[in-house]
Amino acid sequence: MTVTVVVGTQWGDEAKGKLVDILAKDYDYVVRFNGGDNAGHTIKYGDQSFGLHLIPSGIFYPEKVKVIGNGVVINPETLMTEIKTVEDAGFSLDKLLISDSAHIILPWHKMLDAIEDEKNAIGTTKRGIGPTFSDKANRATAIRVCDLFNGKLREKLEKIAKLKEKALFAHGKDVNFNVDELATSLEQFSEKIKPFVTDTRFVLNKAIDKNILLEGAQGALLDVDHGTYPYVTSSNTTSGSASTGSGIPPNKITNIIGVTKAYTTRVGEGPFPTELMDEVGEKLRQQGHEFGTTTGRPRRCGWLDLVVLKYTSMINGLDELAITKLDVLTGFEEIKVCVAYEINGQTTEEFPSDITLLEQAKPVYKTFKGWNMSKEDWIKASETKQLPEEVKTYLNFIADQLNVKIKLISFGPERNETMLY
Repeated sequence: MTVTVVVGTQWGDEAKGKLVDILAKDYDYVVRFNGGDNAGHTIKYGDQSFGLHLIPSGIFYPEKVKVIGNGVVINPETLMTEIKTVEDAGFSLDKLLISDSAHIILPWHKMLDAIEDEKNAIGTTKRGIGPTFSDKANRATAIRVCDLFNGKLREKLEKIAKLKEKALFAHGKDVNFNVDELATSLEQFSEKIKPFVTDTRFVLNKAIDKNILLEGAQGALLDVDHGTYPYVTSSNTTSGSASTGSGIPPNKITNIIGVTKAYTTRVGEGPFPTELMDEVGEKLRQQGHEFGTTTGRPRRCGWLDLVVLKYTSMINGLDELAITKLDVLTGFEEIKVCVAYEINGQTTEEFPSDITLLEQAKPVYKTFKGWNMSKEDWIKASETKQLPEEVKTYLNFIADQLNVKIKLISFGPERNETMLY
């Protein structure tokens, strides 16, 4: 029995989807446990590329059970589109399960999200994630998947719609929601997903003697409690939320794998100490194809930040590390790694919780000799298990500083562009 959690250790976009897709062959269940369609992962399968936001990465293993857990907030339109995409591509959804406790994103959530971002500019994707989690905490104004089937949906929608119309009017938006149309749309959605809906908490706990892979969305620095608040998402993204978002008890989790890029990126607003606003940053962006799966926005790029990684390794309790996009660093004469911050004249290796201190942080770098490796060189290295000394020096420094074993490295989007380390 193995219950493994995969989490991001930066600001998301660390290529967790590829790692989960690779690992899934050794697991019986693949479970998405947090976030919504504000997070995306791109999976390469043969000559096809799939951008998924809600369906777990293990979808391309028909024999595996794929679970959308209770910690996920579901956009009906996105899920319907993904189901059609997967079915049209010839993959079976027979073993897809959807938690009846997951919450539903509704039209007013998206409208309120856009207004909030316009006022505060915290970098939301405007997909209604924050307002949906707010309603989840508020309780009285939330719709869960199970509400789609209990015969009281229209009555509940009417009450909530009136409250949301008032809330939007207070923001200068005069809106009248067509509850009958919305209810009909949700009823059609419920018919489509009905074969998949169940209480996944019981399913997973009954299968606890199997191998279960828990897939996180986004990254640790977007965690609402532990991230760069307020420039974070509206839910927990660290390993602790794997239990909450799946219903699997913490003492059943046996392994936690963190995923990091060989450099650092982030999307949206907020401080980013190692960000490179020059040709080096642009080279990282172009070589790494750093544009968001969900939004298409260009990602901000910078050198690897070990202050960040030490912090996120600590709060996630990492057992192993996967380093992705190592090939993107090829061609740089020098490669830098941030080992500390200078804040107000003081040097620290601790990641600050106060955003105003992080905004003042100046990175202290250690410089490494770069390398040049073609795609063929990487393939050969993966076959012979022999890497250039410059690459090994870089990797070993990271592992030593974090005191975490590197499980594997990735040097491209394909499954075979990966090697154990």
